[in-house]
Amino acid sequence: MPAAPRQANLLPFFVSSASEFRFFVDGASISPGKDGVVRYTLIVRSPPGAETVSYEGIRCATGEVKSYAYGRADGSWTVRPGAWRRFEARGVQRWHDALWREYFCPRELPIRTAAEGVYALKRGGHPDSGPTPPRGY
Repeated sequence: MPAAPRQANLLPFFVSSASEFRFFVDGASISPGKDGVVRYTLIVRSPPGAETVSYEGIRCATGEVKSYAYGRADGSWTVRPGAWRRFEARGVQRWHDALWREYFCPRELPIRTAAEGVYALKRGGHPDSGPTPPRGY
């Protein structure tokens, strides 16, 4: 498991103007794997300030996400690996589609380095992101 996220490492990313929630990735946790999965710590913050912290992976070739663990207030992790599941652009959890399409998997190809992911988040999108072919939904 990665270290607990630190405020100084949180990188915001845009999901939708319809949501009041704020979304962050801990830049220090980004880890592209040789298996085509980009792993990262996600922080979702509600308008009153409550946070959900999860350690997840996105499988770039298939547009699937998997949760590995959930963060506790004391900085430790509760390991609860889930199954791979597809997500939809218009689904309730559309932040996964944003991370997949615009930051970590441009054109369904995984970023090569953590620095590339940090750069994409700071820039507001990966330079190679853009229209991708439909995934067959």
